[in-house]
This record gives sequence, C-alpha cells and structure tokens, in this order.
Amino acid sequence: MTVARTKPASHPLRGVLALDDFEAKARRHLPRPLFGYIAGASETNASLRMNRDAFQTYAFKPRVLIDVSTRSSETSIFGTRYSGPFGIAPMGISALMAYRGDLVLASAAAQAGIPMIMSGSSLIRMEEVAKANPDAWFQAYLPGAPERIDALVDRVAAAGFKTILLTVDTATLANRENNIRAGFSTPLRPSLRLLWEGLSHPRWSLGTFLPTLANHGMPHFENSYAERGAPIISSKVMRDFAKRDHLNWSHLQRIRSRWSGNLVVKGILHEDDAVKAVEAGANGIIVSNHGGRQLDGAMSPLQALPGIVDKTGQSATIMIDGGIRRGTDILKALALGAKFVFVGRPFLYAAAIAGQAGAERAIEILQTEIQQNMALLGITSLAELNEQHLLRIDG
Repeated sequence: MTVARTKPASHPLRGVLALDDFEAKARRHLPRPLFGYIAGASETNASLRMNRDAFQTYAFKPRVLIDVSTRSSETSIFGTRYSGPFGIAPMGISALMAYRGDLVLASAAAQAGIPMIMSGSSLIRMEEVAKANPDAWFQAYLPGAPERIDALVDRVAAAGFKTILLTVDTATLANRENNIRAGFSTPLRPSLRLLWEGLSHPRWSLGTFLPTLANHGMPHFENSYAERGAPIISSKVMRDFAKRDHLNWSHLQRIRSRWSGNLVVKGILHEDDAVKAVEAGANGIIVSNHGGRQLDGAMSPLQALPGIVDKTGQSATIMIDGGIRRGTDILKALALGAKFVFVGRPFLYAAAIAGQAGAERAIEILQTEIQQNMALLGITSLAELNEQHLLRIDG
C-alpha cells in the first residue's frame, strides 16, 4: 500500500531546518493530550533529560586536510545495506497522531533505504505494514502466556517480517503521570475536554481523526496478539498490556527456538543482561531506556553503551536509541561502538504535521547532517569512527 504524501496548503515544512523544529510545529498541530503522550516520559522526566544531556559530555577531535570527497554513510547490518546508519524507532499508536501513521513511516523508510521498526502497540495491522515495506522490522511486547507468545511469533513470520525485536523493559506499566496531566489516558476516554481539543485543532481533526473513523472505524490495538486486540477506548486495553511481570530469560529462549529470522532485544542497559541476551540467541541488542518512559532515573543509553559494547560487541550487533536529534549525536554513538542508531519522537512529529513528506524531510535532514559532519571530522567511512575521535568533557 502506498500512502499519499501530505502537502497541505499551509506548507507545514516551511522553516524546518533541524529535527527539533518538528516538535515545535507538532505542539501546535496536535491536541494537547496527544502531544503530551509523545513528548512526555515517566515521573520527573529525569531519564528523558539525561538521554539528551549525555551527548553533551563528549566533544569531537576532528582531523583536517584529508580527502573526504568519496565519503559514504552507507551501513550494513544483518546482511542488508542501508543508505545511512539510522532508522525509525517503534512508536505506539502512531495512526492516532498521523493519518495511517505506521504506513506513512514505513513508506518513507522504504523510499529512503533505511529500516523502520513497527510498534507492537500499533493501530494498523502488521500485514499491511509488511506489504508497504517488506524490509520493516516488527517490535513485539511479549504476551503473558506461552501459547500466545508462540501464536504472535508465528503471525509475525507469516506476515513476512525478517527481523523481530523484543522490548524487555516493560515488566509493569510505568508511572506516566505526565500523560494524565496532559489529559491522555489508556484507554482513551471520550470527554468534553477531548471534544474541545479536537475542535481547537481542526487540521488534526480533519486530516487524521475523522478520516480514520470514516475509512477504518474505531482504532484497535491490532498486533498485541495473534488475534485483534481491544479498541483504544475499551477498558480491556489495560488488561491486555499487563501481566508481564513473570516473564524471564526462558521466554526469550522459547522465541529463539521458534523464530528463524533476526532476533533483536531492546531495552537493555546492564552489560550482564546483554551477555544473557546473546547467550539466549539474540543477534542484536538495542541499548535503550524506552525513551525515558519506563524507570525514571535509569541511566542514559549512551552512558551504558561502552560497557555493553565491551562485553558483547564481538558477538552481536549493538545498536542504540534515546535522545538522538542531530547527525553529530549519531556520530558520537557510532564512535562509542554502536553499529546503528534509531530515532523515534522527531519522526512521529514530522509525520503528524506533514505525513510522508514530513517523515522524508526528517530523514533528509539527518542524512545531510551526517554527510557534512563526516567531512568536517575528516573521515570517509563510518567504520573509521572510534573513541579517538571524542574527548569526554564532564570531568
């Protein structure tokens, strides 16, 4: 399925020069509860802040008078060559922020030649996304019962995905008090406040919400299980996302024995857990604190990265997400040993304000920044990056 590019008459991409510009525009475009859901994290937002601050603890040590005219940012992981060292991270309920949001992001990624990870808490069937982008990855939140795990894994395989990603830092629901303050709840509860938010944000209502209801009905969580999940307004939603506190390493081993494709584990910050994931059969690890949305005060992924690379970098593909907003952030993560990075919130903001054209613009910004900064660093390939290109400055 090809999603039509959105080009509203108001030119929402005018003035967008960096990823942070999408956030400011999305704040005006989206109803406050929806923007708050994307932007917020858990409790005091301490981990959310640390994710960004960590990148400022490193400065570059560039080299000069090097011929960089042949530089390339192409990167290979799991046998696939991508146009750059970054992809789109999984983000839940994207179709509530942008019309057919998961498909928009999948199509933009396919067009640009980068990976996109579909969220298990999405509102569009995984089969549609796999059809739009056969190279997309699928992120699973493990159901509580072994037979439901088996059925979900089998469905992902039947849909055609080659890489499954297991998010493992959700033993229980986090304290998302910021969502409540912004007016967002799960399940989504109709109210006069929500009605006013819709009326006061007509571009979102007319471009996303009403077309979704008219063309596809009330959104459901489509991919939590092998079967269709609950509608977003159902009280059963909380039940479906709970009951994960008993999951352990044996469940990962169970999936490995059933899944023949690439297996990636996301949500690891401790190097000993990284070792266990590799021993259980993981091909890759995404160092992540869930964008600061789970344990508040958890260390930033960039802080955890060197230790995990040291322990497992020779036996698995180590990747990272969290707080990445510039090409320089990506290069710092790669210099510290990551093979690939994923970016979340900015891509969803971009899709919200301008559909596929917005997502493509966000990709273009990062690709351009990486190319420019490689030249200024004095490197022709990303494989040249290492810690010698960085100086730690936090004392």
